[in-house]
Amino acid sequence: MLHYTGMADAGSARDRLCDPAAEVSAHWLVLEDGRAEALVPEELRARHAGAGTWQGRDDVNSRSIGIEIVNPGDRPFPALQMLGLERLMQGIMARWQIPASGVIGHSDMAPGRKIDPGPRFDWRRLALGGLAIWPEEPGPDLPLAASLDRIGYPQADAGVRLAAFRLRFRPWASGSEDEMDRRIAAAVAG
Repeated sequence: MLHYTGMADAGSARDRLCDPAAEVSAHWLVLEDGRAEALVPEELRARHAGAGTWQGRDDVNSRSIGIEIVNPGDRPFPALQMLGLERLMQGIMARWQIPASGVIGHSDMAPGRKIDPGPRFDWRRLALGGLAIWPEEPGPDLPLAASLDRIGYPQADAGVRLAAFRLRFRPWASGSEDEMDRRIAAAVAG
């Protein structure tokens, strides 16, 4: 699961993620220069996801590896950082046999509660490297709710689910659900 730290710098993020009183942690921290720091062994449970579900399963913390990417959320992710993230993800996905469809953002499993890694995160870049899913072209115009169910989005208010889907696949779209939302969701759902 991918997150942004929402903090100004790596030192602040590391301090918070390693503070037992904060009750939040992650397996990895990816710095602006692309270096990755291990914070919690991958075989142990980290506290990065919080409340939410994905593909009908609760307690996402117990079944995911949390990667915090140093970024306050208001700027693009540097190329070196993305390259470092890609290298880290390749290793994690190989070790744990995680398919591209198993890579999600915090916003995917907690619609309405979380927005990270945010609209500036380059999901398409990850998909081009086989590290995430992205539609090659729009699919048929099918009901959005059914496609979001098949993808794995949790049940929530229709507007909240649409916003979570758009954060990842159409970050600059606005307004009511439209045909492109339905066609992209259908393509992603396969």
